[in-house]
Amino acid sequence: MEFQKDTAFFSGRLKSIGYAFKGAVKLITTEHSVMAQFSIGILLIILGVYFNITKTEWLFQTLAIGLVLSIEGLNTAVEKIADFVHPKFHERIGFIKDIAAGAVFFAAMTAIAIGIIIYLPKFL
Repeated sequence: MEFQKDTAFFSGRLKSIGYAFKGAVKLITTEHSVMAQFSIGILLIILGVYFNITKTEWLFQTLAIGLVLSIEGLNTAVEKIADFVHPKFHERIGFIKDIAAGAVFFAAMTAIAIGIIIYLPKFL
């Protein structure tokens, strides 16, 4: 069966949303690092409700959670493509995968800083 692009605006967008949701579910249910980060995100949402954080704090927290999960998804995609293209160890592939992991590190450090700024005063 050959791929046929849906040229209708509305039904095409609905299909795109369906594919995106399917990808998000696959990411959350198959990747251990994403499972952990998703769980931390849920915990932070619970903490936000418990501590009644401000609207601005919610905005930053939501952005941080989304940032980490999004970058982790891109990192996973890069790793899967790299493993598909070159299944055995290769120095260049390792370099590419390390850079993608570094992007996750930056996002995670940013999220941790946001979490500390929001929650440390509430615990002290």
